[in-house]
Amino acid sequence: MTFNKLQVFLMGSILIMMDSCTSRPTRTADEIQVTVDQHTFPVIKGQSNDVFYIEFTLEEGDVLEELSLAVDGAEVLQSLTIHELENSAGGKGQPIATEVKVGKKVLIDVDRSFPPGSHKLVLDIRPKESASLKETVQIGLKKITFTNSKVSISKQRNSMPLRLATSLRTAGDDGIAAYRIPGLATTTEGSLIAVYDVRHNSSVDLQEDIDVGMSRSTDGGENWEPMKIIMDMEEWGGRPQKENGIGDPAILVDPSDNTIYVVALWLHGKPGKRAWFSSGKGISPDETGQLVMVKSKDDGKTWSAPINITAQLKKKEWKLMFNGPGKGITMRGGTLVFAGQFKDENDMPHSTVIYSQDKGETWHIGTGAKSNTTEAQVVELNDGSLMLNMRDNRGGARSVAVTKDFGKTWQVHPSSRSALVEPVCMASLITYPENRQSMDASYLFFSNPAVTDGRYNMTIKSSQDEGMSWSSGLLMDEGKGWGYSCLTVIDEDYLGILYESSQAHMTYQIIPITDLVP
Repeated sequence: MTFNKLQVFLMGSILIMMDSCTSRPTRTADEIQVTVDQHTFPVIKGQSNDVFYIEFTLEEGDVLEELSLAVDGAEVLQSLTIHELENSAGGKGQPIATEVKVGKKVLIDVDRSFPPGSHKLVLDIRPKESASLKETVQIGLKKITFTNSKVSISKQRNSMPLRLATSLRTAGDDGIAAYRIPGLATTTEGSLIAVYDVRHNSSVDLQEDIDVGMSRSTDGGENWEPMKIIMDMEEWGGRPQKENGIGDPAILVDPSDNTIYVVALWLHGKPGKRAWFSSGKGISPDETGQLVMVKSKDDGKTWSAPINITAQLKKKEWKLMFNGPGKGITMRGGTLVFAGQFKDENDMPHSTVIYSQDKGETWHIGTGAKSNTTEAQVVELNDGSLMLNMRDNRGGARSVAVTKDFGKTWQVHPSSRSALVEPVCMASLITYPENRQSMDASYLFFSNPAVTDGRYNMTIKSSQDEGMSWSSGLLMDEGKGWGYSCLTVIDEDYLGILYESSQAHMTYQIIPITDLVP
């Protein structure tokens, strides 16, 4: 059979068309926008910490081939793990890479298919238990490669170094349900003494089975001795432990002889009721909450039996009187001062000061600095006056007042209700130097959740003009927590902070003072 030229041409065209229809078309590479986000959380030593997030959206399914990371401070990390959160299609997150050894450069071969939709990869880092809390780690995404897609990596949000932390106490430690209300002080021997509520059964406030626990460190908080219970009212008055709770501690150190004082609120009876509402008029434990003190004269190794100082301070008509939790101070002249608070006969709370001028033998109390204020902290200013920084139930910002006569009279400070925002929460305030061995305190440092709408964004701020103005601050934890904190000066170069973080009930970190001041 023969074909003319036209037939040959038509047959060839048909074959070309058939081949075109049966071959797989090559897809044009699409550009994927990859966003990178780092959260500011305390990075707890010895556990996995979700801090680094990589997000992308695929129009069509694709294969993620590899990830390349740059790590500054890799020597403090034991390993890292990457997993996927639930994707937009409802699929469960899957491990991407587990227990990857870390160097300055980390190249991870992934070779994993991802369906169309939005995806978020989470990078967990695990610091070594032996790592110093003075170290930091910083991570950046250098490259991410897909089989069929080009990639554009957006500028990383929040690329500040991550700070290591110790979970000093958290839920489940020693079988305890919750730890709350931090206090922290530095002794003249350089030891750190941390105090806090040991809430045996739940996280609720008094009345419950609550004791005051203590942790001690002799190396600036890098390592801590096992917890000791230093205040436990046991089964006093024939009532069970859960009707003899004691908590909300505050601590101070007298540098003249290194005596450590801890005060706390004891509630007797009142089963199932909160101390704030159930404590009544009177002086006796059956009637009202009690202010109790313990002392240590051997750098926190042993502690005295409880000493009840309620009758020295409380007016019978007041419904409650106790300390402001956190820490107190020793003034340059030797007067011991705690912040205090009381509820008057009309249930109105007031912040004030509690002080002793004879080394804790007898105690006195000032008048209310301002109505509807509660948990406060106190510092001595350079002129010898006392500044009281108060939690204000009105919300929005801290109240601040100054007294030159130990709380007999008060003057509103210019920064009051404006300079330091708060969500109605306890806060910490200290001088630097602390315990006023110097005639001049160069700085004030302040910590709290620096927002008005919740307890998050734990921040440390500094002031060089005795609280007239404040720095924007150093963000420690953007996550939500209970929000209480306590600062101490470790030495001339470092601060310590113990706070209720988003990652552990009692979280401890070390902060260079140069990170806080210009």
